[in-house]
Amino acid sequence: MSDTDARENAPRRAGGVQSLERAFGILEAMADAGGTLGLSQLATRVQLPLPTAHRFVRTLVELGYLRQEPSRQYALGPKLIWLGESSAHMLGSWARPYLSDLVDSLGESANLATLDGDQIVYVGQVQSRKSMRMFTEVGRRVSPHCTAVGKALLALIDPVDVQTLLSRTGLDAFTEHTVTDPDVLAAQLAQVRERGYAMDEQEQELGVRCVAVAVPRAPSRIALSVSGPAPRMTDDLVARAVPQLIDAALRLSDDLASGHPQPRKALPRKH
Repeated sequence: MSDTDARENAPRRAGGVQSLERAFGILEAMADAGGTLGLSQLATRVQLPLPTAHRFVRTLVELGYLRQEPSRQYALGPKLIWLGESSAHMLGSWARPYLSDLVDSLGESANLATLDGDQIVYVGQVQSRKSMRMFTEVGRRVSPHCTAVGKALLALIDPVDVQTLLSRTGLDAFTEHTVTDPDVLAAQLAQVRERGYAMDEQEQELGVRCVAVAVPRAPSRIALSVSGPAPRMTDDLVARAVPQLIDAALRLSDDLASGHPQPRKALPRKH
């Protein structure tokens, strides 16, 4: 039996449908690469023979989930926008109890964001009850290199793919504190991977400080954050926020994995 035949007849996961697993694997590989790939690159990433990958890609193009660019590369298609908007709304709803707990405990605004292509999109938020608070509205798109949620999510990606993404977006300076050196950003992402959380030190907006953690095992790249005016977002508050963000991210991850919202365990209230 040839390698191609062996791959074609490889056993699928119990209860799974192999063709569906492969189709979604192709879409996920495209997303991991920033949304655009050549056919041979895609086939290599999903470990499929080139003719098999081509059949799947051709079907996904016909359905509108992929499109072929003039360069002959393939890109994520418009139908995914509709699916993404619906799933983002659901994510925001599912996360709201956790965001509310964070606000109750820490007093500052809590956010849920996702990496959509090359940009960070805020998909959920509960505002601080204090008079001076942040107004990062749901639906806002920002660059990943200058936000805590962005850095938390970039840290999950292969450094080569991060470089490719940044080559498309650039490292624009939004404030005097924005990191615009790719080597400095790479060092920051390594630190995020080591300590488990990311910081925005007034890099996207002057006067705003933010701390974020990625949600593990999530079906898409999402992160939770707490943000507020720099004078209130002290090192002490950040130190208290990190374990609570990690706890909330783990519990949200369990909810998403189960497919059913679970009764939440309240976070400790501040004294």
